[in-house]
Amino acid sequence: MNSRGVAVFDLDGTLTWRDTLRPFLCGYVARHPGRLLRFWRLPPAVAAYLLAGRDRALLKSRLIRIAMGGEPRTAVDRWADAYVASLQARGAFRAAALRCLERHRRAGDALILLSASPDLYVPRIGAALGFEWTICTEVRWRGDRLDGALATANRRGEEKGRCLQALRAEFPGRPITAYGDSPADLAYLGLADHGVLVNARGAARRAARTVGIAVDAWR
Repeated sequence: MNSRGVAVFDLDGTLTWRDTLRPFLCGYVARHPGRLLRFWRLPPAVAAYLLAGRDRALLKSRLIRIAMGGEPRTAVDRWADAYVASLQARGAFRAAALRCLERHRRAGDALILLSASPDLYVPRIGAALGFEWTICTEVRWRGDRLDGALATANRRGEEKGRCLQALRAEFPGRPITAYGDSPADLAYLGLADHGVLVNARGAARRAARTVGIAVDAWR
């Protein structure tokens, strides 16, 4: 087995202190207040999410469409650049997480960012933090205008596990260490050679220990 490993990091709540999608969308709307006229669509979107069994992919797509749907690529890209710069400037990334990332880098491990958040900005975060590969939820465009529908499965839960299995084929014989923070990450962490649940609360921590997943806190 290759002694150099593969290190896979979740984004929201793992590398960062909190969610990144909502402030990304809200920040765009704050800079384009005319978009507020579209927020009559929010209650129906929430209702559809609940009626569909709490379908996060559906809700994510509808929120993106409400906040940014139809916007030109130049405007979306300009905001994405500013947003990622603001994350770094205001200390949105956990220092302990960045130290862990640096240890894997020094060990020569392949660095993978795996996130359910969209490719509107996540690849920029990956590049800013020095990840070699970024896997995230992809969003559709209509030519130069943002559609907002999801172009891939939502990279969460079982889909995250499928992505990790694909990485095994991409890096045969190399041990995989994976980090995540939520109960939905447990299945994906359990597929890694060494899964670590970080920053989680009591029930998730107990569930992780039950199935042999390590627990840590990056406070």
